[in-house]
Amino acid sequence: MNQQEAMEYIASNTHGVLATIKRDGRPQLSNISYTLDDDNIIKISVTEDRAKTKNARRDPRVSMTVIGDNWYQYVVVEGTAGFIDEDPLPELRRVFERVAGKPHPDWDEFDQAMIAERRIVMTISIDRLYPLDS
Repeated sequence: MNQQEAMEYIASNTHGVLATIKRDGRPQLSNISYTLDDDNIIKISVTEDRAKTKNARRDPRVSMTVIGDNWYQYVVVEGTAGFIDEDPLPELRRVFERVAGKPHPDWDEFDQAMIAERRIVMTISIDRLYPLDS
């Protein structure tokens, strides 16, 4: 798989396993849904109080394995986390719609739930992908 094929693979899937670094240095793993935005930034809906959010705020180095329908085909993303926490609702709507493949049936209800859950968007800028052909 070359770089372009890896990016196409990431774009065509929406599920992965995110690894962040706990205080003691061990990895903390989370099953996540994500979208690859048009600017090649991965975006994930997260809550403020979850371990992955706290870990990534403390140490923004993250890794994510993207797995599609074929268990043996995957791409690992090494990246740097950031957050959209100022007025996140428009971006949370976008993440939802891209992951679900359709709009939410009631955006007002969606917005209320996102506020109640204290959701924000984690961004991951891609620093390295593997495995790639040499």
